Amino acid sequence: MALGNEPQTLLKDTNPMSWSQEPRGKELNPELGSGHLGRRSRESPGQCSRPKCGRSRCGGGRVKSRGETARAPVSRAGPGDKCGRRFEASALLRYVRWLAARGGASYRKGLKETAALLFQRNLKTVVEDNMECNSVVDGNVEEVPSKKVIKFNPPLYKQRYQFVKNLVEQHQPKKVADLGCGDVCLLAILKYQKCVEELVGVDINEGRLKWNGSRLSPCVGDHLDPRELDLAITLYHGSVLEKDCRLLGFDLAACIELIEHFDSEDLAKFPEVVFGYMCPAMIVISTPNSEFNSLFPCAVFRDSDHKFEWSRMQFQTWALDVASRYNYSVEFTGVGEPPTGAEDVGYCTQIGVFRRKAEAAKLAVLEHHGEHVYEVVYTTSYPSLQQINYRRRVVIYLVYREVSRLKQKYQVSLRQHELEPEFIAPGNQTGKFTSDLPVPVLTEDDKAMEIAPQPFCIEDKFYVPLQRIIAYPRLGHLCGNVEKLREFLGDVIELNCDGSAVKVDLNDCSDF
Repeated sequence: MALGNEPQTLLKDTNPMSWSQEPRGKELNPELGSGHLGRRSRESPGQCSRPKCGRSRCGGGRVKSRGETARAPVSRAGPGDKCGRRFEASALLRYVRWLAARGGASYRKGLKETAALLFQRNLKTVVEDNMECNSVVDGNVEEVPSKKVIKFNPPLYKQRYQFVKNLVEQHQPKKVADLGCGDVCLLAILKYQKCVEELVGVDINEGRLKWNGSRLSPCVGDHLDPRELDLAITLYHGSVLEKDCRLLGFDLAACIELIEHFDSEDLAKFPEVVFGYMCPAMIVISTPNSEFNSLFPCAVFRDSDHKFEWSRMQFQTWALDVASRYNYSVEFTGVGEPPTGAEDVGYCTQIGVFRRKAEAAKLAVLEHHGEHVYEVVYTTSYPSLQQINYRRRVVIYLVYREVSRLKQKYQVSLRQHELEPEFIAPGNQTGKFTSDLPVPVLTEDDKAMEIAPQPFCIEDKFYVPLQRIIAYPRLGHLCGNVEKLREFLGDVIELNCDGSAVKVDLNDCSDF
């Protein structure tokens, strides 16, 4: 039976004393909390006053072990029963003290019940504070609305990642590093960018990197449709405040919601390592805007691990000073639009985009030799058309597809030619198909296909010249010339005697 539901019934069944009566034995010290007991009563210094207890000294001083865990601060406002009556918290504690005298499971049960009741009361208070309530002012009922919870669509973290993604699409960097990558969500988004050839994530939480590393592995689709360029992904365990030569020469470094986790000493080291040593061409730094916090129900730090949260002026002052010292330029923006009527607080997340100046780029000397401080936690590489085996596989597949399409088109034309005399229109003596549809405009690729050699048929063999095959833009890009195409086809696809055309059986459907 729960104490919070029927406290009077429970006391009637188990406690011979009333709620107002002080139990005999140890006294609870209210100044120390519920885990401390006072000294023994002076009236019985030698023998315990509890009935059926023959011990002379049964527990003066503090309660050890289990009692030490019951130090939660307690308010005087107690919970109520089903009838709506309120009980003082001190009465609950006296009941727990009485259970303590009995010891064992009853004591533990009393602690759990009391903690549950007090937790429910505190939770109800918080909910009531966040809901709209009515108050009486000078005899009038006045509605006092609470602050509404601000919701971003899409969520704020997705807006931050989308900002970096847009930056990558605009500037086409090849090497991108995510400093403080956390759950590698940003890296999982950037791996689909065709321009990126190397992705690196650095984080101090090794277990988190190991757990999320599999999200970056290539899937079946990546093998069936390889990337155009190579892609290598590496996760390092280490601090971004340490210098590792493997982080040199990057085109973009992202520091998303990172600097607010640094104390003053670490924050002073951060520019020296990232701007001075790593020296990437572009750096993106995002951090919470403390001015926006006034719109939240609780105006406190957004995360318990944050050491600070800057206003726009504080962040811009710091960013301009760093940019000036390390020869960068900086632009300020953000994500998370404020609600209507509160535009003066700015974006919820403020962002600084740093770009290395041209003269600084010329003077930057990359020293790839040095100490490897970071520990490799996860690494993988993606299949790409730069790898000869994947390129050959794609070329063979495309040749199969085009030859099959041309053969099918030729077979359809033969059947139409056989039926043509039966369907000659009265005004069309040539028997050719006429259409009122507008003639499509030919592109450059279409014009190249028009002048390419046409397929032909000799008896039951169908031939497609390699010059026509390589005229297709995709195959021309992959092979470059006929000699390379012939080398890729090798002994997989049959060619004619002089190796100038692909040879297939016209009536055999099992060729492809």
